[in-house]
Amino acid sequence: MLERLTGHEDPHPIYERIRALGPLTGEGGLWFTTSHPVASTILRDRRFGVRFADGSSPANGGLLAESFLELDPPDHTRLRRIATPAFSPKRIAEYRARVEKVADALLDRDEFDLIGDFAAPLPISVISDLLGIPDADTAEFADYGALVAASIDTGVTAEMTDANDKVLELFDRLIAQRRRTPGDDVISSLIAAEAEQRLTAQEMLGTLVLLLVAGFETTVNLIGNGTRALLDHPSQWKLFKANPELASAVVEETLRWAPPVHMTSRIAHERVHRIGKDEVVTLLIAAANRDPEVYPEPHKFDVMRVHKPEHLAFSSGIHYCLGATLARMEGEVAFRALARRMPDLRQTGPVVFRDSVVIRGMKSMPVSRS
Repeated sequence: MLERLTGHEDPHPIYERIRALGPLTGEGGLWFTTSHPVASTILRDRRFGVRFADGSSPANGGLLAESFLELDPPDHTRLRRIATPAFSPKRIAEYRARVEKVADALLDRDEFDLIGDFAAPLPISVISDLLGIPDADTAEFADYGALVAASIDTGVTAEMTDANDKVLELFDRLIAQRRRTPGDDVISSLIAAEAEQRLTAQEMLGTLVLLLVAGFETTVNLIGNGTRALLDHPSQWKLFKANPELASAVVEETLRWAPPVHMTSRIAHERVHRIGKDEVVTLLIAAANRDPEVYPEPHKFDVMRVHKPEHLAFSSGIHYCLGATLARMEGEVAFRALARRMPDLRQTGPVVFRDSVVIRGMKSMPVSRS
């Protein structure tokens, strides 16, 4: 079913057909769930992981295979603990003023592309600062982030391999610089951890690649998807403009209604009810976020919605998104800036969608301030 989807198609009719088959359906060791309670339970159940029971990795061909996103405990626990301080609420709060300044500067124009001129430059400026990437290299890292995200759907192409080699060379150069002159950035903190033998050089590179992509790619789609949703729902846009304190509510409803990541998977490490050992469950996060058993009128975009229980856009359990606090803050700042600076914002041309079924968003969306 899912393999017939393309990036521009609405996947929810297919999700609803899968939902009609029951909360957990599948055959041949491949399971699907659209149920919020089932997906949430599996994400938090330590009997499931991202690798097979013997520790081997599924052949997904992506460029994030060396990161802790693709590891189970204890390695996942060890590496995530090292990276966590960079994304603490206190550290993220210190970035808010910078994000507000960048957002304002990016909106000093009348006609622009929402993605290329606003949604992408905003988070890449922040994650570059956090990682210690010089301004001269940010564009290259941003292009790479998009390619890594694409590899999740398509596998690794020659173009992606070339980009991967080039960015690893850039990271190697930055690591060498920080070894000589440490700074207050993630690369320097990882070098310190390596010196204490808490991670290897290869694990350091994998962590940096993951943080670059996680801190950039999903936030681009959060801002893009949310802005499009607001413009497609004029009453909600009007409500938000009159009540800018609803910025965090816009973020949460966007994450529920149009999450950047539509699905993930877990592997059973032992038999769990009907699911056998080493069988794979695909968790359709976007469908779970519209589970009618959890959310009244689930297909309605409503910024006044009460999100209890929490949506699964950031996953759950031990793999809960490390950058969730950062993404939420950037989304709030972006939506508030658009409402304040461009209350008459309108779409001026056709949208170009990403050709992806996992990470859903737009490549471009031309807009004008009036």
